[in-house]
Amino acid sequence: MTIRSCRVLLIALVSMVISAGATIAHSKGHEGNQTLQNGPVTYDGRSLIINGKRELLFSGSIHYTRSTPEMWPDLLRKAKQGGLNVIQTYVFWNIHEPVQGQCNFKGNYDLVKFIKLVQKHGMYVTLRVGPFIQAEWNHGGLPYWLREVPNLLFRTDNAPYKYYMKKYVTMIVKRMREAKLFSPQGGPIILAQIENEYNHIQLAYKEMGYSYVRWAANMAVKQDAGVPWIMCKQMDAPDPVINTCNGRHCGDTFQGPNKPNKPALWTENWTAQYRVFGDPPSQRPVEDIAYSVARFVSKNGVLTNYYMYHGGTNFGRTSAIFTTTRYYDEAPVDEYGLPRDPKWSHLRDLHKALKLCKKPLLWGVSGVQKLGKDTEARFYELKDNSTICAAFLANSNSRTEAIVNWRGQEYYLPPHSISILPDCKTVVFNTQTIVSQHNARNFVRSKVANNLKWKKSQEPIPSIVQVPINSKTPLELYNLLKDASDYAWYTTTLQLSRRDLPMKATIKPVLRIANLGHAMLVFVNGKYVGSGHGSHDEKSFIFQKTVSFTEGVNEIGLFAMTVGLPDSGAYMEHRYAGPREIIVLGLNTGTLDLSQNGWGHHIGLNGEKVKLFTEEGSKQVQWSNTKGAAQALTWYKTYFDAPEGRDPVAIRMTGMGKGMIWVNGQSIGRHWMSFLSPLGQPTQSEYHIPRSFIKPKQNFLVVLEEEPMKPDDIEILTVNRDTICSFITEYHPPNVKSWERKNSHFRPVLEVVRTSTELKCPNYKKIVSVEFASFGDPTGVCGSYVLGNCNSPISKETVEQHCLGKSSCAVPIDDKLFFKKNDACPDIKKTLAAQVKCAY
Repeated sequence: MTIRSCRVLLIALVSMVISAGATIAHSKGHEGNQTLQNGPVTYDGRSLIINGKRELLFSGSIHYTRSTPEMWPDLLRKAKQGGLNVIQTYVFWNIHEPVQGQCNFKGNYDLVKFIKLVQKHGMYVTLRVGPFIQAEWNHGGLPYWLREVPNLLFRTDNAPYKYYMKKYVTMIVKRMREAKLFSPQGGPIILAQIENEYNHIQLAYKEMGYSYVRWAANMAVKQDAGVPWIMCKQMDAPDPVINTCNGRHCGDTFQGPNKPNKPALWTENWTAQYRVFGDPPSQRPVEDIAYSVARFVSKNGVLTNYYMYHGGTNFGRTSAIFTTTRYYDEAPVDEYGLPRDPKWSHLRDLHKALKLCKKPLLWGVSGVQKLGKDTEARFYELKDNSTICAAFLANSNSRTEAIVNWRGQEYYLPPHSISILPDCKTVVFNTQTIVSQHNARNFVRSKVANNLKWKKSQEPIPSIVQVPINSKTPLELYNLLKDASDYAWYTTTLQLSRRDLPMKATIKPVLRIANLGHAMLVFVNGKYVGSGHGSHDEKSFIFQKTVSFTEGVNEIGLFAMTVGLPDSGAYMEHRYAGPREIIVLGLNTGTLDLSQNGWGHHIGLNGEKVKLFTEEGSKQVQWSNTKGAAQALTWYKTYFDAPEGRDPVAIRMTGMGKGMIWVNGQSIGRHWMSFLSPLGQPTQSEYHIPRSFIKPKQNFLVVLEEEPMKPDDIEILTVNRDTICSFITEYHPPNVKSWERKNSHFRPVLEVVRTSTELKCPNYKKIVSVEFASFGDPTGVCGSYVLGNCNSPISKETVEQHCLGKSSCAVPIDDKLFFKKNDACPDIKKTLAAQVKCAY
């Protein structure tokens, strides 16, 4: 920013404060924080209408299956505090009906309990029934048994599929109705979704795709749930179903509702990107998210949903193909349930700013005014009351700032930003300018939980006698496993004479295996040879390695693995995995094709069969000390005491390869440390252990390690976000909480509205130290700030005076506070960077 720009902005800010009236006393009433209104749900071209009232809705996706019931209240509390009034969740068919006709709604699958808890926290619910959901969830939510129904094709005008889909949807709606969870019954559910992003694959099914969409919409509406149905990314959604947008910038990419009497709804605003093993970190700046939401609302959008608001954990084997155990950790609330600032807090402030605009947005007449090449004003005014007015001043240029004149007043707009003016005069929020706090996540080695004494038990490598030949060729892996395990053995034999083997010591046979996915270990004569794997984008791979065959009968064992089932695309029932072609090269007698050599098959591991990951099951095998060389396919066990404090818990899998982890018999998911990202690091190193899984003492920890690795460097950690920061400049506007709209009047709630640094510790902790403070021109990010050329010598002292020993504090951005005598650098606009540590 130029000095001239800063000065213009400062003048504009002062005039805005004066125009708003700076002497009105604080009031506790805030328009937009009304109690949940339940009742009939309808819609028009402007908004959803709930119990006769138009609503402006801010929603977040929190999936009950990806957290625990013990975590739900805190997650929902943080969503509510973050300014949300809707929670969106999928319904997961394959966990509710894993076996045909046998339903499971217990534990963290208790959908009714979760929805009732949402209502208790004063929020609505969007229920995405599916039944296909994708969601990076195993098989897209479809149960595996559905794949084996004769003549069934997924997601098309196919009679068997439609029969089971209707039966399932009817069951879910009936369960919701019996619990009185739909809004007309007094419950929180205001929207329901049928299907999911079908436009992506509709053309693959031609006319059968179009007729399926019509059938699905009609079937859903006939459920008579009493709430509108939606279809996301479905431009031809049949009436009265509402078509909605998914994406990052629906304010510009969404063509809008397909009928003028339908409102503009955004079902997925991606807060980052889910990650698959082999990915580098995924980021999406909160400034871009805030811009996208303000843009959408400024163009008549009335519901925006963050996907995800809390991603959570893919426990057990629930993640889709190659998807990490950690899900959407970069969401506003991270995997451990901790708010990720400024993503959480900046969006909270955005929601507050937009709620101040609620009345003109929902009842006003809209207009657009071009202000410059890349700038414009979008505004809403009531016809009979021009004082009820809200404006959005946008700069769409991603590189260049702008100064615009709007209704006789100048406003500074940073690049790629929108300023929100709830009275068409006062800037209360700018999407690019973060006035909320930042934080950094810390993983702390537990002092009491790391006395880990490991024991090991080798998974037996089966022989051809134990797994006799039962097929001429290797069987397809999905159909063999039927989603009952990740693992299957393929065995065969190869008889060689002395004349078959190479005569020269420098020449060895090569075993080459073409595999359709996903991963595989290879054993020859009971000894580990090596491993291979595909990736999310290319599931198939070629394993090729020299092997040492012996004269006589040689046994070949292939340990084939899936890493989740596919979750997207057309004709999912026609996807395949497993070894396809097995050949031996380099023999004196030439190349041998073993693909039709006769193969034995065995599903799962012995350790799975005896439930070795439970204390009772662990007694079924022999255990020994971990000294000596590590072997592939080894089970490791130990005990640990609960980590100190109340912070979330994680296990860092340093030194391990690939496998699974259990704590007290409960699976916390797949680990895969050996699949490195382009940065040379594992995609995920820490794995969440929910506190509810942990006892005070003697927690039973079991790790299945597929590769020849040892557990010596595994650590138990606690997780916190106790490093909190602020980075505020003199040109930042005051926090949006400085204003309110009460009885249609917009006004400040403080006598003096001013910019300040505000810090607040999580979980009632207090500020115990100031780790960095600089009033001048510091640079950097939270956790790594650096002094610039100008710095007030009393910066740290001043912040300590305002903050030490307090759970929250505010430090005014004021030259007089930091420069008692002479300003060391009067020609620059100052920044206050502060970093503090919180603790109990």
